[in-house]
Amino acid sequence: MQSDINALSQPLVEALIADAKALNLNVSKHASGAVVVDAANGTMEAGRRIAEICMGGLGQVEVNPATNKQVQSYSADYMVTSRAEKAVLSCLGSQYAGWALQHEKFFSLGSGPARVLAQREDLFKELAITESAEKTSLVLETDKIPPVEVVEKVVRDTKIAAENLTFILTPTTSIAGTTQIVARVLEVAVHKLHTLHFALNDVVSGFGSAPIPPVSSDFITAMGRSNDAILFGGHVNLNVRGTDRAAKELADKMPSSASKDYGKTFAEVFKFYKMDFYQIDPMLFSPAKVTITAVETGNSFSAGEINEDLLNQSFNC
Repeated sequence: MQSDINALSQPLVEALIADAKALNLNVSKHASGAVVVDAANGTMEAGRRIAEICMGGLGQVEVNPATNKQVQSYSADYMVTSRAEKAVLSCLGSQYAGWALQHEKFFSLGSGPARVLAQREDLFKELAITESAEKTSLVLETDKIPPVEVVEKVVRDTKIAAENLTFILTPTTSIAGTTQIVARVLEVAVHKLHTLHFALNDVVSGFGSAPIPPVSSDFITAMGRSNDAILFGGHVNLNVRGTDRAAKELADKMPSSASKDYGKTFAEVFKFYKMDFYQIDPMLFSPAKVTITAVETGNSFSAGEINEDLLNQSFNC
């Protein structure tokens, strides 16, 4: 199936660059000829717009002041909301950070429109989507400019000339980086659904929200808070086809509380496994609360809950 992720997202990339000064972004030319957008000092609005680029132009991301007293009690001034009518295509086909790029000491996971061109992940065999484009972009959660060797790999895999590539750098320790990470709340739910082997074709649409945590200059703290915002403060609504029974079973399995590693902040879990991300129970990566609606019957099923205590512990550490 031919998708249009790059066609929809490229105007968003060009608008981001055009508004770089207002968004406090640094735009430069890489030695390879690629464009580099550094969001280390970017605004929250920059993070919101980068999140929409990550979603392949198929999703809408909003940031609004937190009005719920419970949210305010754990030091979150803003909430981010992500929605997508084509949730699987937007979240797994573009937003998911599934492309590992490494050279010597440089390592980053790439997300965004370039992934569908590269087709480097087994996931694309399931999605059965292909695409062609003249320009593309890749979002990297790093504060380091990718070396020429990484750019050359992206050129080879996407078949896009370096001068037509845009790399967007979003450090986790920045407000723009934190915002675009928490904006993955819907993607985290869709990926969990995939991990549970729910039929992707039965996913209709979805939306999710989560609090934006305080930013930390310490990477482990910043990474922990951005994950905790989703694991303990995220709420996702998914519309799916199928029976009420299937919808209820999915709801019961989805929340982060269903994981054996639930109960500690993400930073504590990460340290427990000696900083080995892949030792963490994959069932943990889920929103705190989910609501699954069976579109054929209109019945909804909810499971999980917002964990204010763990959010307080994480955000105020």
